[in-house]
Amino acid sequence: MTRFGHAMQKIDERIPGVDLPLMSVSQTRGVIRRSELTDAPQRAESLDNYKVCRANDIVFNKMSIRSGAMGVAAEDGLVTYHYEVMRPREGTDPHFIAYLMKSSWFTKELIKRERGIGAGDQVNVRTTEVPFSVLKTIDAYIPDYAEQCSIADYLDRETARIDTLIKEQARLIEMLRERREAVIDAAFLGAQAQQPLKRVVQKVTVGIVVQPSRWYAERGVPALRGLNINRGHISTRDLVYISTEGDHENAKSRLKEGDVVVVRTGQAGAAAKVPRVLDGANAIDILIIRPGAETDADFLVWFLNSPLAASRIAEGSVGAIQGHFNVGALRELPLPIIPLDVQRQIAVGLDAKVAAIDALIVETERFIDLSQERRVALITAAVTGQIDVREAA
Repeated sequence: MTRFGHAMQKIDERIPGVDLPLMSVSQTRGVIRRSELTDAPQRAESLDNYKVCRANDIVFNKMSIRSGAMGVAAEDGLVTYHYEVMRPREGTDPHFIAYLMKSSWFTKELIKRERGIGAGDQVNVRTTEVPFSVLKTIDAYIPDYAEQCSIADYLDRETARIDTLIKEQARLIEMLRERREAVIDAAFLGAQAQQPLKRVVQKVTVGIVVQPSRWYAERGVPALRGLNINRGHISTRDLVYISTEGDHENAKSRLKEGDVVVVRTGQAGAAAKVPRVLDGANAIDILIIRPGAETDADFLVWFLNSPLAASRIAEGSVGAIQGHFNVGALRELPLPIIPLDVQRQIAVGLDAKVAAIDALIVETERFIDLSQERRVALITAAVTGQIDVREAA
């Protein structure tokens, strides 16, 4: 065991007027030029207070070190005061140290030493930092230089394989999501004739808009808001309640099982069907559609959540930051003219096809999670001597 501060030293070098590239730390890519993260990197009027990092220095964000925001600099550059810069002492390989710091063993040591930012009563325990003054007190497993290099070389190769696999799986998820949208869109492209939504439903209205909070109560009638609505699904988490008086005063926005509710602001156009458990609930600042005799609610939900409808909803939304979809635009939204029995066939078909694709997406996401866990476990085993990598390296 070696005290971390005996292997690494803190560097706080500032050179006024020096012309070096601005650097940032990415969790996935390590220390890179800031220009690689953005097309228009911000540059301060004066760089005199920026820290200098040299090639093979380790740079880390002391507030995000647990999430892996660290890496070895490949070139000289400048970093802001948010970052700490460390330089390996003689006989220390920076790449081994970077892997050591990303191991679960090291993370546990960090958690023991984290501290809230601030002083006295102003400490923010939710925002923690781990500066070098804390790191240097950790007793770590640091073998001789040759073995450090062997471990780093081995992990370079093995983590690169895992990272390639993760990228391939992430690309698969993108392709599956594209396939999902294509399947939904294809269900509606065959219908040539269209008519405004208002002509085929009983009513289109809006929930409580003016000062809904005046009706809030700890108990009473549940009321749906936009944050409860996802595409095709309603969440009952974070439900608010309004008084019986508020429900009576706003009877026009009372919901029935089978109604379709649509988000107005934010994820504008996201739609879901009201389940039986929310029959009689009220609505706050969301759009409400009561389907008519010739409109299937499930078909309507699929259409409103389709890429085709989303593009039309975006055109009818106002607001530069958050799209705001109003009741008038929803009433005029063109809906394909399709017989009721065919609507039901389309809805049932999409339920099955999209569920199969969603299952593949979940399975692939789980595979990525397991691969990332495997990556950390491999790093931890190598840097703590649980596996001998010298022959493999």
